[in-house]
Amino acid sequence: MSQTTLKRTPLFDIIAPTGKMVDFAGFEMPVLFSSIKEEHTAVRERVGMFDVSHMGELFVSGSDALAFLQQTLSNDISKIAIGQAQYNILCQEDGGTVDDLLVYRLNEQDYLLVVNASNIEKDEAHLRHYLTGDVLLENQSDAYGQIAVQGPKAVEVLQELTALKLEDIKFFRFAQGELAGVEMLVSRSGYTGEDGFELYMPSADASAVWNALLEADVVPCGLGARDTLRFEACLPLYGHELSATISPIEAGMGFAVKPQVKSFVGSEALLKQKEDGPRRQLIGLELTDKGIARQDAPVLVNGETVGFVTTGTLPPTIGKAIALALVPTQYATEETFEIEVRGKKLAAKRIDTPFYRRSK
Repeated sequence: MSQTTLKRTPLFDIIAPTGKMVDFAGFEMPVLFSSIKEEHTAVRERVGMFDVSHMGELFVSGSDALAFLQQTLSNDISKIAIGQAQYNILCQEDGGTVDDLLVYRLNEQDYLLVVNASNIEKDEAHLRHYLTGDVLLENQSDAYGQIAVQGPKAVEVLQELTALKLEDIKFFRFAQGELAGVEMLVSRSGYTGEDGFELYMPSADASAVWNALLEADVVPCGLGARDTLRFEACLPLYGHELSATISPIEAGMGFAVKPQVKSFVGSEALLKQKEDGPRRQLIGLELTDKGIARQDAPVLVNGETVGFVTTGTLPPTIGKAIALALVPTQYATEETFEIEVRGKKLAAKRIDTPFYRRSK
C-alpha cells in the first residue's frame, strides 16, 4: 500500500510531527515517539496514552438487537447490564476466529461493538450476512476518536480533568460524561495489563483531549509499546494468537465462549472443542539460548516441528526473550523445546502464563 493511500486518524496532524509513523492495518500510525522501552515503562510505572482511533465502532440497535448479537457472538450477551462491557469473539461456522471485540451495552436496545482496525469491513460484512428482524447495524468508525490512557496513575491523572467519579467505574464498566471539556464514553478497560481507561469521543474533539492529556504529563506511546505490553499480559492479538485457523478455545479464550448456554455461529464446533479438549494449545516459552523468536518461528520437540510461535520478543518488564507458541495439546506439558530462529535451533523451556500480572 502506498503512503498516499493510507488512512489517517483524527489525531494524525498532532501526532505525525513527533511520532515515527508506519503502515498498520491500512492506517498511518505511530510505532513509537521516544523508544518502545521508555513508553512501555511509562505505562507500567506511571501513565501513558495511545491513539487507538483506528479501531472500528459498529452500532447495533433495535428490538431484535439482543437476539442478533446472541446469534453472532460467542459470549452470553444477555448478561451485559447497561453501562457494562463484555469481551467477545466473532466466529466462523468451523469455530475459527473472524475477530475479537468488545461489546458495550449503551441502553436497553443499543450496543456498541469495538472491533480491530484491520477487520472493520470484514466484521461488518460478516454481521450483515446474519442480519434479520428489527436490527440496525451502523458503521460509525470514522465518526469517533479513541484514546487509551493506561497505567497505575491513570485514575489520578484523569480525575483532574473530569467531574465523573472515576474510582466508582469498575473494570469493564463505563460512564458517559465530560472529560477535558469533551462529552465522551469513559470505559475502564484496556489492552496493557494495567489499570486504565479507553476514551471514546467525536473525531473533531480528539485533538483537544490529546493536548489536555499532554499538558497533564501523560506520555504518548506508540504501537510498539502497545504490543509489548499486551504480550507480557498474554492478551491475544488478532492475526497472532487468534485467526481464521486458530479458534478461541485453542487460544485460551474459552471464558468468552458459551456454546453450552446458547447456539451461535460456530457454537457446534466450539462445543466439541470444549467437551473433547482442543487439538492445540497456546503455551509460554522462554529462550534459554541467546536469540529472539518471532511470529511463525517453528517450535520443535525432539527435533520434530510440532508448532509455531504466535508472538515473540524481549519485552522490557520481563527482560528475557519469551514467546507464545501454538502446539498440539499432547506437547503442551513438555518442559523443553527448541525454536528455529534464522536457521538455528535455540533451546527454550516452558513457562507459566501470563508473563506479567499487575499487583492490585
